[in-house]
Amino acid sequence: MSNYVAPVKDMLFAMNELAGLQEIVGLPGNEEVSTDLVEAILEEAGKFATEVVDPLNRVGDKQGNKWNNGVVTTADGFKEAYASFCETGWNGMPASTEFGGQGLPVTVSTAVLEMWKSASISFSLCQMLTLGAVEAIAHHGSEELKATYLPNMVSGKWTGTMNLTEPQAGSDLAAIRTKAEPRGDGSYAITGTKIFITWGEHDMAENIVHLVLARLPDAPPGVKGISLFIAPKFLVNADGSLGERNDLICASIEHKMGIHGSATAVMSFGDKGGAIGYLVGEPNRGLEYMFTMMNHARLNVGLEGVGVSERSYQHALTYARERIQGKIIGDKSGEKKPILHHPDVRRMLMDMKSRTEAGRALAYYVAGCMDRAKSHPDADVRAANQRRLELLTPVVKGWCTENAQGITWNGVQVHGGMGFIEETGAAQYMRDARIITIYEGTTAIQANDLIGRKTAKEGGKSMQQLLAEIAETASALRGSDNATLKGLSDALGTGIAALDEATNWLLANYDANPQAAAAGSVPFLKLTGIVVGGWLMARSAQIAATRLDAADGDFYKAKLATAAYFAQHVVPEANSYRDAIVNGAESVLALEEALF
Repeated sequence: MSNYVAPVKDMLFAMNELAGLQEIVGLPGNEEVSTDLVEAILEEAGKFATEVVDPLNRVGDKQGNKWNNGVVTTADGFKEAYASFCETGWNGMPASTEFGGQGLPVTVSTAVLEMWKSASISFSLCQMLTLGAVEAIAHHGSEELKATYLPNMVSGKWTGTMNLTEPQAGSDLAAIRTKAEPRGDGSYAITGTKIFITWGEHDMAENIVHLVLARLPDAPPGVKGISLFIAPKFLVNADGSLGERNDLICASIEHKMGIHGSATAVMSFGDKGGAIGYLVGEPNRGLEYMFTMMNHARLNVGLEGVGVSERSYQHALTYARERIQGKIIGDKSGEKKPILHHPDVRRMLMDMKSRTEAGRALAYYVAGCMDRAKSHPDADVRAANQRRLELLTPVVKGWCTENAQGITWNGVQVHGGMGFIEETGAAQYMRDARIITIYEGTTAIQANDLIGRKTAKEGGKSMQQLLAEIAETASALRGSDNATLKGLSDALGTGIAALDEATNWLLANYDANPQAAAAGSVPFLKLTGIVVGGWLMARSAQIAATRLDAADGDFYKAKLATAAYFAQHVVPEANSYRDAIVNGAESVLALEEALF
């Protein structure tokens, strides 16, 4: 077994060189933030992740959660670790200072959140859902609701959830049946059942604030008739103290393939007449409000892909350094050497490392766009970053989580037969990673969003602007004296051409042949991720090439090598995805239903 060690140096590199940390700390509202402070925060967060959170991962996986008559008990150590997590201020770090948070830039909190996700996805999910609920209430709730709930949620004293899915309505939220009846005093009686509720019930906090999608009696049909409500586990008295138990209960928890340390609840509302709920914002705008929470969650789930990939890589690398097995091809020293010296083990580790670094680069770059879209003093810069943020959000969620499937699979493969044995711990990362392409919107949902609202509906403008920027980098690399950088330029050119052709095909076919366009949507998302990831890796190499003589030159030497691997082994996949999009729709749709 290995211990997680936060890759602080690589995180800082991505923050500084790709996300633009120096500019971000100078934006309005960030006056008290400096690059030195950010480095200190990352160092301390890394220690907490290693010493407190990482030990929970294995325990949570083996013990899981226990349900008894509506009460859920977490695995050993979770309750104590969560208390320490909140006491040291980590829970509210990304939240607004207005409600007791630290108000740090998204770019900074993104790096810290990656650490929690690497150390234990299960543990990190509680904070993720809570902060998502905080965002939704802060943006759309009344002043009374904000004052009642947000300070305790930001501190971690209370946690939050998102209640969307119902047994008959998976991703089709138009099929929601949960009802909300006016009670005559400004509150509502909520009745219905919600499933797949992450941290829907647990013993770590004194109250759980459920955000619930439900329909009012006069609501129009479909998604236009959904409203958003707060339904706390315990009602809150006028003085802020906790009152009586609300009419809601955890009916059961799911038995899952992975993330065993996180309770996934079936929540039943109104078994005794109706759970008391409070309307958030205006009636029938619940789905719009919930997307405030979901968009943050989607970026954070993409970050889970980066986090679990990093952890799987570290675990496999530790094993490869220690395990001695077989003779090394071409080695005549006669020494017994670890399997790290086998070429194919190196291939797998390089693949894991390069894809993880590319995912981190993309996630941090998008976090930087979010900071500038929110706080930059120039309206045009804000608008440009908002467009880039919206374009790439589904790519962060979809591509980084899809990458994690292959990375954690390779993590098992590096271990050989021992990877199939649970005691080594390698398989847990693969099992935990399997959910992240599914929840908060499947890869197909992200891909349909990318080809539809983010590309076709605006005539491909944002995508073409991005491609032009990538082409500028390729042109700069082409004029370099460094052979590696010239090679990166050639690879980028291949990727640009593939994505440009696929985009033009999509624009020509989206309205005329929507099924054909949708058949290529996931390949289009993956193609976008590869090209943008290759661009950011090339930018990293461009910077690294100027620092090879620095005191930490080995770090930059590794950056060049990893970028070269990505260019030679990953970017060529762009052409196969291009072919699948442009030429492959007919075969996807060829079979009649009876022939399957």
